[in-house]
Order: sequence, then structure tokens, then C-alpha cells
Amino acid sequence: MSEFTAVVTGGNKGIGADLVERLLGQGYTVVSVARTAPEKSHPNLHSVEADLLDAQAVAAAAGTIAAEFDVTHLIHNAGLIWPNLVEDAKPEDITGLAQLHLGSALTLLQAALPNMKARQFGRVMFNASRAALGAPTRTAYSASKAGMIGMARTWALELAPHGITVNVVAPGPILTDNFWGIVEKDSPQQEALAKRIPVGRIGNVRDVTNAFLFFCDPENSFVTGQTLYVCGGASVGTLTI
Repeated sequence: MSEFTAVVTGGNKGIGADLVERLLGQGYTVVSVARTAPEKSHPNLHSVEADLLDAQAVAAAAGTIAAEFDVTHLIHNAGLIWPNLVEDAKPEDITGLAQLHLGSALTLLQAALPNMKARQFGRVMFNASRAALGAPTRTAYSASKAGMIGMARTWALELAPHGITVNVVAPGPILTDNFWGIVEKDSPQQEALAKRIPVGRIGNVRDVTNAFLFFCDPENSFVTGQTLYVCGGASVGTLTI
């Protein structure tokens, strides 16, 4: 059994899949929690299938994980955007994304905490978004992603005495299926957006997983309650998609 066990939500594709692969390469046991299993297989990779929009399904998944694994790292990566203008936004959009982005993280953490506290070690991370600073068509998304930042800061204060750090990675535009669901792949819109980012390009999944690996590292115990914007400088000014 590996020394560290990481739970990665949304570990079946995109940023999550790359993070799973890199953690496995560093010798972690990894549990992917998503609606479908990862495409790859590995002796140290395990899959728990659950819809994180469903609070009862998350509770069942959390119970299974806590019974079978000694979790040391929780990385809440899963997310949805559900874009629309404010005139078309619905309260249920906020409720749904709050469960996905916030409620499911709380349930999974509560299940993992006894082991983390017993070890006096833990690493908890969120995949938030630059949109937490505000972005058109993101009423529910930016609200729930901003909520991640506030919740992480609170958890960081409560859990620091137990050797548990809590941090947030907040990506800007990243070339994933979520991005291409809004911006057509290799379109003039994508090219124009890249030119508006200070570093002159759109990010890739490796940019984001690099940041997560920093927060995962057991040696990085003096950084907690922080939000790292991985956005090519877009968080410094304004950016619209």
C-alpha cells in the first residue's frame, strides 16, 4: 500500500485525468470519484462512480472510500459551468452547483478527516476558477467557485493545528472539453481570447496539475488558506469569453 492515498473528483478526464496519472507516477494510491470510470487502468488506481450533484450518492461514495482507504489527500476537481445571462439564470442553478462544488467536498472531507487527524497530516485542495472574480454568464458558477475560496480559508484555519493544509488552484481558460463546450476548438474566438491573456496563450492541463502537485507535496506544510491563480495573468485585469 502506498504511503499516500489521494481522492480526486472528476478524475476520469481533463485536468483530473492528468492529475491522476501524475500522482500514480509519484507512487500514490488514487481513488477517482466521477460519474464514469477512468479510461486508463493501473494497479494503484481505483474508481468510485457517483454523481456529485446527488447528495445521497456522494454520502454513499464517501462512506465506501472511508471504509476502504486511509485518505491523505482530497482534491476536489470536478466541476460544471452551466453558463447563462442573468436574465436566464435560475435559483436551482445555484443550488445544483453549490452541491457539486461545495456540498460534495464537505461530505468527502468529513469522511476523510478522522484518518487525516489521526495521522496529523492531510492535504485538501479545490479546483476553483478565475471566474470567482467575476465573469459574464457565470452567475451560479462564479458564485459557487468563489464559495470554494471562502470555505477553503475557513477549513485552513480549523485544520492547521492537525497538520492539514487547505488550498485552492484557480485556473483561467484551459484547453479542456469544458472550455471547448463554450468556445469552438481552434476558432477565431479561441485565437482572440489567447491574444487577450497577458502571457499570450490559453493554458493547458499540465499548467494546472503543476500547481496541484505543489500543494500535494508533504514538504509544503507552511502554505495554507491560499488561492493560486493559474491564468496567465488574466486575474490581474478583466477577461471575457
